[in-house]
Amino acid sequence: MPKNSVPASPLRTAILAQSFGSIVAAGLVQLAWPALWQTPLAAALVQGFCAAFASHKLDAPPWWLAIHLAFAPLVVAASTLPVAPGWYLAAFVVLLLVFWRTDKSRVPLYLSNAATAQAVAALLPPQPCHVVDLGCGNGGLLRHLARARPDCEFLGLEHAPLTWLWARFNTLGLANVQIRRRDFWPQHLGLFEVVYAFLSPVPMARLWEKARNEMHGGGLLVSNSFAVPDIDPAQIVDVADRRATRLYLYRPGDCK
Repeated sequence: MPKNSVPASPLRTAILAQSFGSIVAAGLVQLAWPALWQTPLAAALVQGFCAAFASHKLDAPPWWLAIHLAFAPLVVAASTLPVAPGWYLAAFVVLLLVFWRTDKSRVPLYLSNAATAQAVAALLPPQPCHVVDLGCGNGGLLRHLARARPDCEFLGLEHAPLTWLWARFNTLGLANVQIRRRDFWPQHLGLFEVVYAFLSPVPMARLWEKARNEMHGGGLLVSNSFAVPDIDPAQIVDVADRRATRLYLYRPGDCK
């Protein structure tokens, strides 16, 4: 993909891949293997392979291939189960409330583990400070930090309704934590000495520009797992956990 191009929407790409897979699979089955119409699961597998091929050609992330391969077969398999349709609707609503507009933000739900929370706590300055978690998920990281550093003030921003409620519940009783339901992009980062983000590769360049323009000298940007493209971090912290988490540390305010 060209460096300055805008990535296509994952939702639009997925719809295109599924549509292509359905059309091509229907043609293949009709012309080459008409007997498969009597075996819906087999026909669905053909559709899955066609959709996965289309997804690959559309430069979708590799993990989308597994989704496209499994989607139609799972739909066919689920249709044979003795489950009331209302349960499928309920599951869809729950997923929507958890992941909300992931197709727009390009930021899936990632949760920071306890080992990462301990590593971040060790990065906080010795004096009282203000910390923001951009996309705080279930609030687990902020709960750990707030207990470890009662002298600091913490703000978590989360736009998914159910995840926001989860974070509010997780941080009940902690007077030095605020959880707000909103998009984090309008939040001015100059109010914080430490900014923590566990996002995805897609928004990192934009986040860097925002942090560079808004954060003060000495301010710390901590990115879990995802480096800012073409920018050398001031430090990399390797977390001793099973997923070999890496924290990329930047000083955006010093790069103006």
